[in-house]
Amino acid sequence: MNKTILHLDLDTFFVSVERLINTALKNKPLLVGGLSDRGVVAACSYETRGFGVHSGMPMKMAKELCPEAIAIKGNAGTYSKHSDDVTEIIKEHVPLFEKSSIDEFYADLTGMDRFFGSYKYASELRQRIIKETGLPISFGLSVNKVVSKVATNEAKPNNQLKIDYGFEKPFLAPLSIKKIPMVGDKTYQTLRNLGLRQIRTIQEMPVDVMQRVLGKNGTVIWKRANGVDNTPVIPFCERKSISTERTFDKDTIDVVMLNGILIAMTENLAYQLRRGEKLTACITVKIRYSDFNTYSKQLRIPYTSADHILIPKILELFKTLYNRRLLVRLVGIRFSHLVSGNYQINLFDDTEEILNLYHAMDYIRKRYGDKSVIRASAMGARTIGRMHNPFNGQPPIVLAHRKQ
Repeated sequence: MNKTILHLDLDTFFVSVERLINTALKNKPLLVGGLSDRGVVAACSYETRGFGVHSGMPMKMAKELCPEAIAIKGNAGTYSKHSDDVTEIIKEHVPLFEKSSIDEFYADLTGMDRFFGSYKYASELRQRIIKETGLPISFGLSVNKVVSKVATNEAKPNNQLKIDYGFEKPFLAPLSIKKIPMVGDKTYQTLRNLGLRQIRTIQEMPVDVMQRVLGKNGTVIWKRANGVDNTPVIPFCERKSISTERTFDKDTIDVVMLNGILIAMTENLAYQLRRGEKLTACITVKIRYSDFNTYSKQLRIPYTSADHILIPKILELFKTLYNRRLLVRLVGIRFSHLVSGNYQINLFDDTEEILNLYHAMDYIRKRYGDKSVIRASAMGARTIGRMHNPFNGQPPIVLAHRKQ
Protein backbone atom coordinates (compact mmCIF):
# COMPACT_ATOMS: atom_id res chain seq x y z
CA MET A 1 0.00 0.00 0.00
CA ASN A 2 1.31 3.47 -0.91
CA LYS A 3 1.68 5.79 2.04
CA THR A 4 -0.35 8.98 2.39
CA ILE A 5 1.48 11.66 4.36
CA LEU A 6 -0.06 14.99 5.32
CA HIS A 7 2.05 18.04 6.14
CA LEU A 8 0.36 20.94 7.96
CA ASP A 9 2.02 24.33 8.47
CA LEU A 10 0.52 27.35 10.25
CA ASP A 11 1.13 30.37 7.99
CA THR A 12 3.49 32.99 9.49
CA PHE A 13 2.46 31.60 12.86
CA PHE A 14 3.81 34.27 15.24
CA VAL A 15 2.39 37.04 13.03
CA SER A 16 -1.00 35.30 12.82
CA VAL A 17 -1.20 34.94 16.60
CA GLU A 18 -0.39 38.62 17.11
CA ARG A 19 -3.12 39.57 14.63
CA LEU A 20 -5.54 37.26 16.40
CA ILE A 21 -4.83 39.09 19.67
CA ASN A 22 -4.90 42.55 18.08
CA THR A 23 -7.09 42.79 14.94
CA ALA A 24 -5.76 46.31 14.24
CA LEU A 25 -2.55 44.64 12.99
CA LYS A 26 -4.29 42.89 10.08
CA ASN A 27 -2.96 43.73 6.60
CA LYS A 28 -0.14 45.80 8.13
CA PRO A 29 3.58 45.02 7.74
CA LEU A 30 4.58 43.22 10.93
CA LEU A 31 7.86 41.94 12.40
CA VAL A 32 8.09 39.63 15.40
CA GLY A 33 11.39 39.10 17.22
CA GLY A 34 14.03 40.81 19.34
CA LEU A 35 13.59 44.59 19.39
CA SER A 36 17.18 45.57 20.22
CA ASP A 37 19.88 46.20 17.62
CA ARG A 38 21.05 42.62 18.26
CA GLY A 39 17.52 41.22 17.83
CA VAL A 40 16.61 38.71 15.13
CA VAL A 41 13.39 38.50 13.09
CA ALA A 42 11.57 35.36 14.25
CA ALA A 43 8.65 35.89 11.83
CA CYS A 44 7.52 38.50 9.33
CA SER A 45 4.23 39.14 7.55
CA TYR A 46 3.82 38.72 3.80
CA GLU A 47 3.53 42.52 3.51
CA THR A 48 7.21 42.90 4.48
CA ARG A 49 8.60 40.26 2.13
CA GLY A 50 8.35 42.45 -0.93
CA PHE A 51 10.98 44.67 0.72
CA GLY A 52 13.42 41.75 1.03
CA VAL A 53 12.66 40.99 4.68
CA HIS A 54 12.82 37.36 5.83
CA SER A 55 12.94 35.52 9.14
CA GLY A 56 16.41 35.01 10.61
CA MET A 57 17.76 38.42 9.49
CA PRO A 58 18.80 41.11 12.02
CA MET A 59 15.85 43.22 13.20
CA LYS A 60 17.86 46.39 12.55
CA MET A 61 18.29 45.46 8.87
CA ALA A 62 14.61 44.52 8.55
CA LYS A 63 13.55 47.94 9.89
CA GLU A 64 15.86 49.65 7.40
CA LEU A 65 14.40 47.65 4.51
CA CYS A 66 10.80 48.23 5.63
CA PRO A 67 10.58 51.36 7.85
CA GLU A 68 6.75 51.17 7.94
CA ALA A 69 6.81 47.77 9.62
CA ILE A 70 5.48 47.40 13.17
CA ALA A 71 7.92 45.48 15.37
CA ILE A 72 6.65 43.31 18.24
CA LYS A 73 8.77 41.36 20.69
CA GLY A 74 6.28 38.51 21.00
CA ASN A 75 5.71 36.02 23.81
CA ALA A 76 6.82 32.38 23.65
CA GLY A 77 4.20 31.31 26.20
CA THR A 78 1.37 32.80 24.12
CA TYR A 79 2.58 31.09 20.94
CA SER A 80 2.96 27.79 22.81
CA LYS A 81 -0.65 28.00 24.03
CA HIS A 82 -2.05 28.58 20.53
CA SER A 83 0.17 25.81 19.18
CA ASP A 84 -1.21 23.46 21.84
CA ASP A 85 -4.77 24.36 20.76
CA VAL A 86 -3.98 23.24 17.21
CA THR A 87 -2.20 20.13 18.51
CA GLU A 88 -5.27 19.08 20.50
CA ILE A 89 -7.50 19.31 17.40
CA ILE A 90 -5.06 17.22 15.35
CA LYS A 91 -4.66 14.71 18.20
CA GLU A 92 -8.44 14.30 18.37
CA HIS A 93 -8.84 13.55 14.66
CA VAL A 94 -5.58 11.88 13.53
CA PRO A 95 -4.40 8.51 14.89
CA LEU A 96 -0.69 9.05 14.12
CA PHE A 97 0.92 12.49 13.92
CA GLU A 98 4.28 14.17 14.56
CA LYS A 99 4.76 17.70 15.83
CA SER A 100 8.01 18.69 14.16
CA SER A 101 8.04 22.32 15.35
CA ILE A 102 5.81 24.80 17.11
CA ASP A 103 3.85 25.44 13.89
CA GLU A 104 4.45 22.34 11.78
CA PHE A 105 2.88 18.86 11.83
CA TYR A 106 3.04 15.59 9.89
CA ALA A 107 0.21 13.02 9.91
CA ASP A 108 0.08 9.50 8.46
CA LEU A 109 -3.28 9.02 6.71
CA THR A 110 -2.31 5.76 4.99
CA GLY A 111 -5.37 3.60 4.33
CA MET A 112 -7.83 6.45 4.75
CA ASP A 113 -8.80 6.34 1.04
CA ARG A 114 -10.55 3.02 1.59
CA PHE A 115 -13.07 4.54 3.95
CA PHE A 116 -13.37 8.29 3.52
CA GLY A 117 -10.76 9.84 1.24
CA SER A 118 -7.54 11.27 2.64
CA TYR A 119 -7.73 14.57 0.73
CA LYS A 120 -11.32 15.18 1.83
CA TYR A 121 -10.42 14.25 5.41
CA ALA A 122 -7.37 16.59 5.39
CA SER A 123 -9.49 19.42 3.94
CA GLU A 124 -12.10 19.06 6.67
CA LEU A 125 -9.37 18.93 9.33
CA ARG A 126 -7.84 22.14 7.97
CA GLN A 127 -11.21 23.91 7.97
CA ARG A 128 -11.87 22.78 11.54
CA ILE A 129 -8.50 24.20 12.69
CA ILE A 130 -9.21 27.53 10.97
CA LYS A 131 -12.72 27.72 12.42
CA GLU A 132 -11.81 26.76 16.01
CA THR A 133 -8.49 28.64 16.36
CA GLY A 134 -8.86 31.52 13.88
CA LEU A 135 -5.36 30.78 12.53
CA PRO A 136 -4.57 30.34 8.82
CA ILE A 137 -3.02 26.97 7.95
CA SER A 138 -1.86 25.27 4.74
CA PHE A 139 -1.27 21.62 3.90
CA GLY A 140 0.38 19.39 1.34
CA LEU A 141 -0.58 15.75 0.73
CA SER A 142 1.58 13.14 -1.02
CA VAL A 143 3.31 9.78 -0.56
CA ASN A 144 6.09 11.06 1.74
CA LYS A 145 7.23 13.84 4.07
CA VAL A 146 9.54 15.67 1.66
CA VAL A 147 7.09 16.06 -1.22
CA SER A 148 4.27 16.99 1.19
CA LYS A 149 6.42 19.70 2.81
CA VAL A 150 7.35 21.19 -0.57
CA ALA A 151 3.69 21.02 -1.61
CA THR A 152 2.67 22.94 1.51
CA ASN A 153 5.14 25.71 0.74
CA GLU A 154 3.80 25.91 -2.82
CA ALA A 155 0.20 26.04 -1.54
CA LYS A 156 0.79 28.96 0.86
CA PRO A 157 -0.69 31.25 1.92
CA ASN A 158 -3.70 29.60 3.56
CA ASN A 159 -4.30 26.95 0.90
CA GLN A 160 -3.89 23.24 0.17
CA LEU A 161 -2.32 21.03 -2.49
CA LYS A 162 -2.35 17.31 -3.27
CA ILE A 163 0.36 15.57 -5.32
CA ASP A 164 -1.00 12.32 -6.77
CA TYR A 165 1.06 9.13 -6.64
CA GLY A 166 3.52 8.95 -9.54
CA PHE A 167 3.59 12.73 -10.11
CA GLU A 168 6.25 13.55 -7.49
CA LYS A 169 9.10 14.09 -9.97
CA PRO A 170 7.09 16.20 -12.47
CA PHE A 171 5.84 18.35 -9.57
CA LEU A 172 9.35 18.98 -8.21
CA ALA A 173 11.15 19.33 -11.57
CA PRO A 174 10.45 23.03 -12.41
CA LEU A 175 11.01 24.29 -8.85
CA SER A 176 14.15 26.04 -7.62
CA ILE A 177 16.77 23.82 -5.95
CA LYS A 178 16.36 26.03 -2.88
CA LYS A 179 12.89 24.49 -2.40
CA ILE A 180 14.46 21.14 -1.46
CA PRO A 181 14.35 20.64 2.34
CA MET A 182 17.93 20.54 3.72
CA VAL A 183 19.34 22.91 1.08
CA GLY A 184 20.55 25.93 3.06
CA ASP A 185 22.34 29.05 1.84
CA LYS A 186 25.81 27.43 1.63
CA THR A 187 24.60 24.29 -0.14
CA TYR A 188 22.50 26.40 -2.49
CA GLN A 189 25.52 28.51 -3.41
CA THR A 190 27.61 25.38 -3.99
CA LEU A 191 24.98 23.96 -6.34
CA ARG A 192 24.51 27.31 -8.11
CA ASN A 193 28.27 27.44 -8.74
CA LEU A 194 27.83 24.13 -10.60
CA GLY A 195 25.22 25.79 -12.79
CA LEU A 196 22.24 24.12 -11.13
CA ARG A 197 19.07 26.16 -10.91
CA GLN A 198 16.06 23.85 -11.15
CA ILE A 199 15.41 20.54 -9.38
CA ARG A 200 14.98 18.98 -12.84
CA THR A 201 18.74 19.20 -13.42
CA ILE A 202 19.51 17.27 -10.22
CA GLN A 203 16.97 14.61 -11.26
CA GLU A 204 18.88 14.14 -14.52
CA MET A 205 22.29 13.88 -12.79
CA PRO A 206 23.88 10.59 -11.64
CA VAL A 207 23.80 10.25 -7.87
CA ASP A 208 27.58 9.74 -7.66
CA VAL A 209 28.16 13.29 -9.01
CA MET A 210 26.18 14.72 -6.06
CA GLN A 211 28.12 12.45 -3.72
CA ARG A 212 31.45 13.79 -4.95
CA VAL A 213 30.32 17.39 -4.48
CA LEU A 214 28.45 17.17 -1.16
CA GLY A 215 29.40 13.78 0.32
CA LYS A 216 26.62 11.89 2.13
CA ASN A 217 24.38 14.96 2.02
CA GLY A 218 24.60 14.83 -1.76
CA THR A 219 22.90 11.43 -1.81
CA VAL A 220 20.11 12.65 0.48
CA ILE A 221 19.53 15.78 -1.61
CA TRP A 222 19.50 13.71 -4.83
CA LYS A 223 16.85 11.38 -3.38
CA ARG A 224 14.73 14.31 -2.20
CA ALA A 225 14.99 15.97 -5.61
CA ASN A 226 13.60 12.73 -7.08
CA GLY A 227 10.76 12.63 -4.56
CA VAL A 228 12.20 9.66 -2.67
CA ASP A 229 11.85 9.69 1.13
CA ASN A 230 11.12 6.82 3.51
CA THR A 231 11.24 8.82 6.75
CA PRO A 232 8.40 7.64 9.01
CA VAL A 233 6.03 9.86 10.98
CA ILE A 234 7.43 9.76 14.52
CA PRO A 235 4.87 10.59 17.23
CA PHE A 236 7.47 11.34 19.93
CA CYS A 237 10.54 13.58 19.70
CA GLU A 238 13.39 12.37 21.93
CA ARG A 239 15.69 15.21 22.93
CA LYS A 240 19.38 14.37 22.49
CA SER A 241 20.61 17.56 24.11
CA ILE A 242 19.39 20.64 25.96
CA SER A 243 20.93 24.10 25.66
CA THR A 244 20.52 27.80 26.22
CA GLU A 245 22.45 30.92 25.23
CA ARG A 246 22.36 34.67 25.73
CA THR A 247 23.29 37.40 23.24
CA PHE A 248 23.97 40.67 25.02
CA ASP A 249 22.50 43.99 23.88
CA LYS A 250 25.92 45.46 24.55
CA ASP A 251 29.22 43.57 24.40
CA THR A 252 30.68 43.11 27.86
CA ILE A 253 33.89 42.24 29.66
CA ASP A 254 32.26 42.05 33.11
CA VAL A 255 33.45 38.61 34.27
CA VAL A 256 31.34 38.73 37.44
CA MET A 257 28.20 39.26 35.39
CA LEU A 258 29.21 36.54 32.92
CA ASN A 259 29.76 34.07 35.76
CA GLY A 260 26.35 34.97 37.21
CA ILE A 261 24.64 34.33 33.89
CA LEU A 262 26.45 31.00 33.45
CA ILE A 263 25.38 29.97 36.96
CA ALA A 264 21.76 30.89 36.20
CA MET A 265 21.86 28.96 32.92
CA THR A 266 23.39 25.88 34.55
CA GLU A 267 20.96 25.97 37.45
CA ASN A 268 17.97 26.19 35.10
CA LEU A 269 19.17 23.45 32.74
CA ALA A 270 19.96 21.17 35.68
CA TYR A 271 16.40 21.64 36.95
CA GLN A 272 15.08 20.75 33.49
CA LEU A 273 17.13 17.55 33.58
CA ARG A 274 15.72 16.56 36.97
CA ARG A 275 12.17 17.47 35.89
CA GLY A 276 12.52 15.23 32.82
CA GLU A 277 14.31 12.51 34.82
CA LYS A 278 17.43 12.86 32.67
CA LEU A 279 21.18 12.82 33.32
CA THR A 280 23.97 14.39 31.28
CA ALA A 281 27.48 13.08 30.67
CA CYS A 282 28.82 15.87 28.47
CA ILE A 283 28.81 19.63 29.07
CA THR A 284 29.76 22.37 26.58
CA VAL A 285 30.44 26.07 27.04
CA LYS A 286 30.24 28.42 24.06
CA ILE A 287 31.55 31.97 23.78
CA ARG A 288 31.36 34.51 20.95
CA TYR A 289 33.54 37.62 21.00
CA SER A 290 32.76 41.05 19.62
CA ASP A 291 34.71 40.19 16.44
CA PHE A 292 32.20 37.32 15.88
CA ASN A 293 34.82 34.62 16.41
CA THR A 294 33.10 31.77 18.25
CA TYR A 295 34.75 29.13 20.42
CA SER A 296 33.45 26.20 22.45
CA LYS A 297 34.87 23.63 24.81
CA GLN A 298 33.30 20.43 26.08
CA LEU A 299 34.01 18.05 28.92
CA ARG A 300 32.90 14.49 29.59
CA ILE A 301 31.73 13.95 33.16
CA PRO A 302 30.04 11.16 35.18
CA TYR A 303 26.25 11.13 34.65
CA THR A 304 24.62 13.78 36.82
CA SER A 305 21.87 16.40 37.09
CA ALA A 306 23.09 18.14 40.26
CA ASP A 307 23.72 21.91 40.35
CA HIS A 308 26.59 21.66 42.84
CA ILE A 309 28.49 19.35 40.47
CA LEU A 310 27.66 21.03 37.17
CA ILE A 311 28.16 24.70 38.15
CA PRO A 312 31.86 24.42 39.19
CA LYS A 313 32.67 22.45 36.04
CA ILE A 314 30.90 24.99 33.79
CA LEU A 315 32.76 27.88 35.44
CA GLU A 316 36.03 25.99 35.10
CA LEU A 317 35.39 25.41 31.38
CA PHE A 318 34.56 29.09 30.90
CA LYS A 319 37.73 30.13 32.72
CA THR A 320 39.90 28.05 30.37
CA LEU A 321 37.91 29.17 27.31
CA TYR A 322 37.82 32.91 28.03
CA ASN A 323 41.46 33.76 27.37
CA ARG A 324 41.39 36.50 24.71
CA ARG A 325 40.26 39.28 27.06
CA LEU A 326 38.01 40.73 24.37
CA LEU A 327 34.47 42.00 24.74
CA VAL A 328 31.98 39.13 24.82
CA ARG A 329 28.90 39.12 22.56
CA LEU A 330 27.33 35.76 23.51
CA VAL A 331 27.67 32.91 25.99
CA GLY A 332 25.90 29.56 25.92
CA ILE A 333 25.74 26.16 27.60
CA ARG A 334 24.73 22.75 26.28
CA PHE A 335 24.18 19.42 28.05
CA SER A 336 24.38 16.36 25.78
CA HIS A 337 24.79 12.55 25.94
CA LEU A 338 21.49 12.46 27.83
CA VAL A 339 20.11 9.28 29.34
CA SER A 340 17.02 8.54 31.40
CA GLY A 341 17.57 8.27 35.13
CA ASN A 342 17.58 10.06 38.45
CA TYR A 343 20.51 11.64 40.24
CA GLN A 344 22.71 9.03 41.91
CA ILE A 345 23.87 9.82 45.43
CA ASN A 346 27.60 10.25 45.93
CA LEU A 347 28.36 8.34 49.13
CA PHE A 348 31.38 10.49 49.96
CA ASP A 349 30.29 14.03 49.07
CA ASP A 350 26.49 14.22 49.24
CA THR A 351 24.47 14.68 52.39
CA GLU A 352 20.81 14.20 53.20
CA GLU A 353 20.49 17.99 53.53
CA ILE A 354 21.64 18.55 49.92
CA LEU A 355 19.18 15.98 48.55
CA ASN A 356 16.31 17.42 50.60
CA LEU A 357 17.27 20.91 49.40
CA TYR A 358 16.99 19.80 45.73
CA HIS A 359 13.60 18.21 46.36
CA ALA A 360 12.33 21.37 48.08
CA MET A 361 13.64 23.76 45.40
CA ASP A 362 12.30 21.63 42.55
CA TYR A 363 8.89 21.44 44.22
CA ILE A 364 8.74 25.25 44.53
CA ARG A 365 9.85 25.72 40.91
CA LYS A 366 7.29 23.22 39.66
CA ARG A 367 4.52 25.02 41.52
CA TYR A 368 5.52 28.68 41.12
CA GLY A 369 7.79 28.74 38.06
CA ASP A 370 11.42 28.19 37.09
CA LYS A 371 12.60 31.54 38.45
CA SER A 372 10.86 31.34 41.84
CA VAL A 373 14.06 30.01 43.47
CA ILE A 374 17.51 31.04 42.26
CA ARG A 375 21.00 31.37 43.68
CA ALA A 376 22.05 34.77 44.96
CA SER A 377 24.99 34.77 42.52
CA ALA A 378 22.50 34.43 39.63
CA MET A 379 20.21 37.29 40.70
CA GLY A 380 21.38 39.43 37.79
CA ALA A 381 20.02 36.92 35.27
CA ARG A 382 16.38 36.59 36.33
CA THR A 383 15.21 36.52 32.71
CA ILE A 384 16.73 33.09 32.15
CA GLY A 385 14.04 30.43 32.38
CA ARG A 386 11.70 28.18 30.43
CA MET A 387 7.94 28.03 29.94
CA HIS A 388 7.66 24.26 29.46
CA ASN A 389 9.19 20.85 30.08
CA PRO A 390 11.72 20.28 27.25
CA PHE A 391 11.32 16.50 27.61
CA ASN A 392 7.58 16.35 26.91
CA GLY A 393 8.15 14.87 23.44
CA GLN A 394 7.55 18.16 21.64
CA PRO A 395 10.12 20.24 19.73
CA PRO A 396 11.59 23.50 21.12
CA ILE A 397 9.01 26.29 21.46
CA VAL A 398 10.76 29.11 19.62
CA LEU A 399 12.91 28.53 16.57
CA ALA A 400 13.94 32.11 15.91
CA HIS A 401 16.22 31.45 12.93
CA ARG A 402 13.93 29.04 11.07
CA LYS A 403 12.50 30.61 7.93
CA GLN A 404 8.72 30.50 8.09
